[in-house]
Amino acid sequence: MTRTGTAAAVVLAGGSGTRVGAGRNKVYLPLGGRCVLAWSLATFAGLPEVDVLVLVVRPGDLPLAREMLDRELPASASARVEIADGGATRQDSELSALRHLADRIGTGGIEVVLVHDGARPLVSAALVRSVLAAARAEGGAVPGLPHDDLAAVDGDGRLTGPAPPGLVSVQTPQGFRAAPLLAAYEAAARAGFSGTDTAACVERFGDLPVRGVPGDPRNLKITYPHDLAVAERLLTTAIPLPGSPRPIGGTSS
Repeated sequence: MTRTGTAAAVVLAGGSGTRVGAGRNKVYLPLGGRCVLAWSLATFAGLPEVDVLVLVVRPGDLPLAREMLDRELPASASARVEIADGGATRQDSELSALRHLADRIGTGGIEVVLVHDGARPLVSAALVRSVLAAARAEGGAVPGLPHDDLAAVDGDGRLTGPAPPGLVSVQTPQGFRAAPLLAAYEAAARAGFSGTDTAACVERFGDLPVRGVPGDPRNLKITYPHDLAVAERLLTTAIPLPGSPRPIGGTSS
């Protein structure tokens, strides 16, 4: 793809991940010889299209994060990672990352920001590039997968028929032009707004057009214990992602 301006990737690892039932932040759980978080960081760090890489962590997880970077990423990749403090909510963590980048955004040094959930370890380079290209062209881009297997229910939980057509499940990374994105988050902070994802904040407080791009079925989010098993199986039965430290599961590709 043609390079036009610089891009930053923000990887969010500031949550607690309590639903996975591990007693610690799920992004540090083991997956295929690495922790969950290291996989997506390796993918972003290996892309020349990504000029700046920011990892958002809870202050209490900072030692874990630094240990992970030193142990599980090549030195050239870990040296690229800048760390920002996570906040009490996803919205706060995203704002913290954007303020970390604010000077470079203000001078035009960063044109586009991609925001990714660190609990999605199997993000592919192809998906990152697709989102980045669409964000540059349109202003914003969100990957998603269509769902035709949903049903509508009423307030009492009774089925009322098929769900409306065109519904998608949204993934990350989500990409936006940097200056309008930062402005939207600052406006949201003044209003006390907390969105479910980056696109929700942009839709409420920005005016960027947002293009949907095809998501990736492998780009699952680790939420419950069985998700780790699914991700492990994907790693053992498919070609390892970029930066894999060793053959996964004793197989070669």
